[in-house]
Amino acid sequence: MFHRDFMDYHHDRFEDFSLMVYKDESLFALLPANRKLTTLYSHQGLSYGGLLLKDDADFNSVLEGFKSVLQFLKTLSIEELQLKLVPKHYHQLPSDEMDYLLFILKAELVRRDITSTIDCSNRQKITSSNRKRGLKKAIKNELKVKEVNGFAEFWNHILIPNLKAKHNTKPVHTLEEIELLKAKFPKQIRQFNVYKNNDVVAGVTIFETKTVAHAQYISANEQKQELGSLDILFDQLINTTYKNKRYFDFGISNENQGKQINKGLLSWKESFGAQAMVHDHYTIKTKDVERLDAVLI
Repeated sequence: MFHRDFMDYHHDRFEDFSLMVYKDESLFALLPANRKLTTLYSHQGLSYGGLLLKDDADFNSVLEGFKSVLQFLKTLSIEELQLKLVPKHYHQLPSDEMDYLLFILKAELVRRDITSTIDCSNRQKITSSNRKRGLKKAIKNELKVKEVNGFAEFWNHILIPNLKAKHNTKPVHTLEEIELLKAKFPKQIRQFNVYKNNDVVAGVTIFETKTVAHAQYISANEQKQELGSLDILFDQLINTTYKNKRYFDFGISNENQGKQINKGLLSWKESFGAQAMVHDHYTIKTKDVERLDAVLI
């Protein structure tokens, strides 16, 4: 049984076609998605996707649930499902059922990004001389890291000007949108700014889950090298604020649909002790759903 779940945050950008999967009249799984003609996408307004499962999901239930999804899409003449999986460090429990089912379906791996992640239970010692010098500069410059409730200071004075100057782009979220999200998820979205005296010089917007602290936006003014502003910011976040979080995620450094990596950006993230984890995207033909019929013997 399925229902479309209206995702109001992105309703003006995408034709929402999110699905709710039921087992014995009880909600079993969610598939955040949007539709374009004969293709269904893991919701393009979200960083991650895939079939979101209940904690007690067993393999057979996942098999039958995903088979039902593909059969349902096929009856609506949706020919293709573009599925992006949830990176494994966001899993709260072992959950590789979908990896196996994609293998059986002969799904095509169409994109693979790497996200730079620190395992906080096994943090690597920072050996980068740049990071050590930067932290010393920050201390000498008497920089202060503060968590703030608002985003306007960072958005208007740091993030928007930087993206405009360097890439001629804007943040994915407008100031109004990030404030709306904060209002809906006050404990999961946090803003940390770095100050010299009373002037903001850098900041990061963190999206939290139970297992991960993810740096959604990172930016600093043109004095970042001189001041060491990002060094003191991430020193505090990694070693103090989120030292008990399972993972700290800097996000991807990929470009060109995952086929290339920004070397400088990746090296900077790795200098904090981050290492690569993959984020995979697959194409599934709904006509191939019959391949799932012979899985269990």
